Amino acid sequence: MPKQEARKLAESESPVPDAGQLPAWHVADLPEPPAWGFRNVFRVIGPGAILLGASIGSGEWLLGPSTVVKYGVALLWVTTVAVILQTLLNVEFVRYTLYTGEPIFTAYMRTRPGPTFWGWIYVLFYWLQVGWPGWAGTAAGALAAMYLTRLPVAQDASLVLGFGYFTFLLSAGLLTVGGKIERTLEYVNWFFITWILSYLLLLNVLYVSWNDWVRGVGGFLSFGSVPEGGDWFLLGAFAAYSGAGGAINATISNWFRDKGFGMGSRVGYISALVGGRKVALSPTGTVFPVTETNVGCWKRWWRFVAIDQYVLWGMGALVGMLLPALLALRFLPHGSDIRGLAVGAELARGVSGGHADSPLWVLTLLCGFWILFSTQLAIIDGFVRVVTDMLWTGSARVRRWRGGDVRGVYYAVLAAMVAWGMIALQLTQPIVLIQIGANVAGAMTILLSLHTLYVNRRFLPRPLRPPLWRQGALVLCALFYGAFLVLWMRQLLGRAGS
Repeated sequence: MPKQEARKLAESESPVPDAGQLPAWHVADLPEPPAWGFRNVFRVIGPGAILLGASIGSGEWLLGPSTVVKYGVALLWVTTVAVILQTLLNVEFVRYTLYTGEPIFTAYMRTRPGPTFWGWIYVLFYWLQVGWPGWAGTAAGALAAMYLTRLPVAQDASLVLGFGYFTFLLSAGLLTVGGKIERTLEYVNWFFITWILSYLLLLNVLYVSWNDWVRGVGGFLSFGSVPEGGDWFLLGAFAAYSGAGGAINATISNWFRDKGFGMGSRVGYISALVGGRKVALSPTGTVFPVTETNVGCWKRWWRFVAIDQYVLWGMGALVGMLLPALLALRFLPHGSDIRGLAVGAELARGVSGGHADSPLWVLTLLCGFWILFSTQLAIIDGFVRVVTDMLWTGSARVRRWRGGDVRGVYYAVLAAMVAWGMIALQLTQPIVLIQIGANVAGAMTILLSLHTLYVNRRFLPRPLRPPLWRQGALVLCALFYGAFLVLWMRQLLGRAGS
């Protein structure tokens, strides 16, 4: 071990730092990661696939084309910055989970003024972001277009709503089967993202000109370009959901925990109702003493984290934004507003020329449905999972309910989410619901960035803390999304005063 690292180990203030407002962690050695190799990489990674499935359906398929059609490709630089900052933020969520086996939301509950305060704050923010099942509603637009052999219009609202109910219930139902819910989500999303990205790449190779490819890629590097008189409600949503956004990003730590990364393998996971079994999920994490052996294991675990986040999720999110944006640039009229009932099917109309008998019509609609369905699936699980973990951690009474089986809590929260979602689908057009949630996500990212910076400095031993440049990236992330929030609020107040 280099002398500098040995000195850092010696300077570590204590084997187990102060645990804050929750009970102290258990202590055990960090499990040895699987051997490094091509097969093991694909066996070990996976949470990034779930997050990528959630990412493509909001920013990439809906808000990306909406923004590109209205303002052009120059705004794609926002995606570049957003994905880089979100990737670094994701890694900091995972840093805490690797050390403690706890999701990042548990870390927040360990800070003052205490678990009840932060539990309510984050559940409220998460609900405001994703409690509107707009992805099921927009996926319903694709199903309705297949059924009608045309784009749905206002007179078809009841049909779209019916398909929205079907999609929402299907996504919730899928969470009841399998062994480990996280593993079910992985399998589903590996299939979806492989098919989706392959199909979109094929369309782009066949129909998008070289000049448009150059324009599109150049848009990711057009840093600072901002349209005059832009709709900051749309642009703020685009910035937030370029990638995943807000609470959805933070849920990556819950999926890493259930996957068994690092100390996550010491605490248990949430299993499915059908095909699963009762698993003892510890309400308190387990940390490891900072020894030379454990730090060596820590570094080897980080190699898998890097592939999962930097390559699978980060690169996947950029490609996932580029391909639909190029298709929108090629097939949809510039300057149009496509944020209606048929937003989930607009690209299918453009690619097929509006011909319902074209195979491209059906295939692109199916692609759009899968994109949006995978997002709704991950988001339902994410919200229910985070609420379940917070209740499980914060309440001994909840842990005693149903004989200590965490599945009882998970599926009770899921039932409540489904009941509310059936009401929320009727409130307004799905794309409006998604934009509301996206702007909440932008605001939430500010809080998440700064709170994560604090907990990783507070609870992790000095040798495991993020270096200064990563800490600076979290501050930059908060400033980036703060700028969009301020511009949207200023525009809103300006319109109210005019």
